[in-house]
Amino acid sequence: MSIDIKALIAKNAGRWRTMRLDPSRLHTFDTIAQKLCATDAKARFQAVTGRLVKAGMQPVPWWFIAIVAEREYGGPPHWDKQLGQGDPLHAVSHNEPAGRGPFLDRPGDDINNNAWLRCALDALIDSAPHAAHWPDWTAGGTMTIFEEYNGLGYAARGVPSAYVWSGTDQYVSGKYVADHVYRAGVKDVQEGCAPILHQLMQIDKSIQFAGETFQPVKTPLIVPPVATPQTKPAEGGTVVVPAVPVHRSITQELLDAFRKL
Repeated sequence: MSIDIKALIAKNAGRWRTMRLDPSRLHTFDTIAQKLCATDAKARFQAVTGRLVKAGMQPVPWWFIAIVAEREYGGPPHWDKQLGQGDPLHAVSHNEPAGRGPFLDRPGDDINNNAWLRCALDALIDSAPHAAHWPDWTAGGTMTIFEEYNGLGYAARGVPSAYVWSGTDQYVSGKYVADHVYRAGVKDVQEGCAPILHQLMQIDKSIQFAGETFQPVKTPLIVPPVATPQTKPAEGGTVVVPAVPVHRSITQELLDAFRKL
């Protein structure tokens, strides 16, 4: 099935603009973001962007590379996995993209030239979706290249990508549990690219989409309900519901403070 990429970019731009994060997962989103933008990790991701620029390729943002690494093989940032699919760095990959590598250490390797960096360049330049050739780093374009990195199977089904939107109100359920194997009733519990990027933008104000100003989300997806206990029916069958004072949780207080920023 052919996907209209321009239409998908527009749809993803709208999803980003209206998304709400699940407040029960805010701490996890923030923890991941803090690890990805730690000084040592950020320097390694930035080294890939620098090499792409020197090669005349699109300057794939360091934070895009960082989030893809997190989605593909988790963190804290690892440097022994392939960026393309999370397979071992020093072996030939068997998951898609298959047949990449091995990427081996060499004498004299440093932060600007090492096995993981060479693997990242291979994934971004020579492997689908060829992010180093992607020109659109607006919000919609960024969400779309994230989605393409995982595959356009969700778009073909007309549903939001779990890879991108898990942890937001844009995603409910449905997941590719293996290459080309989709299960509508399975929910992706891994953190999506979009909420991780949102939290990275909160931490590092230099992160911006092309031609756009970052606007943090204002309303949480889930507001914890206040329990309302009921008593046994009184005489005459009437249920008496006593007034219950509302006790605000620490999470709610933090969310209110977050919204006032």
